[in-house]
Amino acid sequence: MVLALIIGDIHLPHRAADLPAQFKQLLVPGKIQYVLCTGNLCSKEMMDYFKTLASEVTVVRGDFDENTSLPEEKVINIGQFRVGLIHGHQVVPWGDPEALALVQRRMDVDILVSGHTHVFKAYEYEDKIFINPGSATGAYSSFSSDTVPSFALMDLQGSQATTYVYQLQDGDLQIEKLEFSKGN
Repeated sequence: MVLALIIGDIHLPHRAADLPAQFKQLLVPGKIQYVLCTGNLCSKEMMDYFKTLASEVTVVRGDFDENTSLPEEKVINIGQFRVGLIHGHQVVPWGDPEALALVQRRMDVDILVSGHTHVFKAYEYEDKIFINPGSATGAYSSFSSDTVPSFALMDLQGSQATTYVYQLQDGDLQIEKLEFSKGN
């Protein structure tokens, strides 16, 4: 089992004070092998926190990140999967499945992780997997007036990608399981 935390649009401290306590209780060192962050951390402290969770931390630059050394996009290999990571502000229209599919094909990845909309979304399109983890803090967004704090954990085993979605709905933790298979 290879477990990857998929998270982003945190916006600390500008739009939120901290990660929700319920999320911090779940995110403990020693369980997660990879952190894939879609950017907009906005603080060095959050990067340091991610480094306590996993040895492999990959972060791309969001439109509010001041750290210009972060890449705009990144491709990493996890098991049988090529995973592409972007913030998403570069995709127009934001969150559009066809525009994201163009990025996925250009990056030649099995899974494309993008953010920016602050709204969780996961789906298969043209035998590829697309995941937007939403905003881990529920930071407000011009894309949605009703942002729900969310992140995902993805368990990658062979050609299977099982994604567990964690969302805080009115203070209650809700978990949804989604299963994807790598197309041949």
